[in-house]
Amino acid sequence: QVQLVESGGGLVQPGGSLRLSCVASGFTFSNYAMSWYRQAPGKERELVAALANVGGSTNYADYVKGRFTISRDNAKNTVYLQMNSLNPEDTAVYYCHAKRMPWGWTDYWGQGTQVTVSS
Repeated sequence: QVQLVESGGGLVQPGGSLRLSCVASGFTFSNYAMSWYRQAPGKERELVAALANVGGSTNYADYVKGRFTISRDNAKNTVYLQMNSLNPEDTAVYYCHAKRMPWGWTDYWGQGTQVTVSS
């Protein structure tokens, strides 16, 4: 069965860093663009960062540019989100997302991992 298993969330101080990981199984990882979304209480789920399946093209939300980096290791079926200079507004549940390329008709979601930035 298809699985996206996330890890790396937790509590961090403002200005600190976390690295989220998402391990995929049950599908051909290299055929899927990967992305991270987040959802804070009372807010809509929003795109944080996206990475193409080939070519290395990335897309970031304006509020994370220069702070977050998305990367993937196809040999490990894993996508990462390195988060630096975290602030309390980054507090949310972070979700891993996979989208089949080039059509985008098929997609999968991870279970989410909580990130809390607080002093």
